[in-house]
Amino acid sequence: MSVNQPRRGRRAGSPSTRELILASARTLFAEKGFEGTSLREIARDAGVDPAMVHHYFTGKEDLFSSCVELPANPDQVLAAVSAVVPADRGPALLRTLLVLWDSPAQPALLAMLRSAVGSKAQAALLREVLFRRVLARAMAGLGTDADDVRLRGSLLASQIMGLMMARYLVRLEPLASASHDEIVAVMGPTIQHYLTGSLRDGFAGGS
Repeated sequence: MSVNQPRRGRRAGSPSTRELILASARTLFAEKGFEGTSLREIARDAGVDPAMVHHYFTGKEDLFSSCVELPANPDQVLAAVSAVVPADRGPALLRTLLVLWDSPAQPALLAMLRSAVGSKAQAALLREVLFRRVLARAMAGLGTDADDVRLRGSLLASQIMGLMMARYLVRLEPLASASHDEIVAVMGPTIQHYLTGSLRDGFAGGS
């Protein structure tokens, strides 16, 4: 090879193909949501061949999961919750989430919460994670239409995120020191209402 011939390949210090794909995916998922984003669009934004996306990820769901490094697998954590009959699922969901937040996963969960508060893009991505990976499990089998599921999901998210911020981020007393039983006793009925209760009288957008 000639001394003056430029070297081929990636420059030192430049992002890997996988990192480029993830960066584009995070941006597009945050802007357009999971359903509105295609793998081909992600590849085009990252400047790579679509085949490279399939080389690094088994599909869109795998890529989406890789965009947000969750400290726990929602499918495993919520498996028992989705098996509970809808009429009793609210308290079970709340207790399961409290156990998770009071586990060694708490620092990573707090980091996610802080990043979502400080960044619109991170907030949008976290919102997609909540609806696809957490609330979808919690609301499985409710038998309601898409608009109703979306409304109930948003109400659930507001209650759960508010609780986690007050208890773990702001550490508002006496909530921060309350036991799981105390919190479930007080807030469980509200969570249950958002899951299965009537929303007709109290919310203009209800089912």
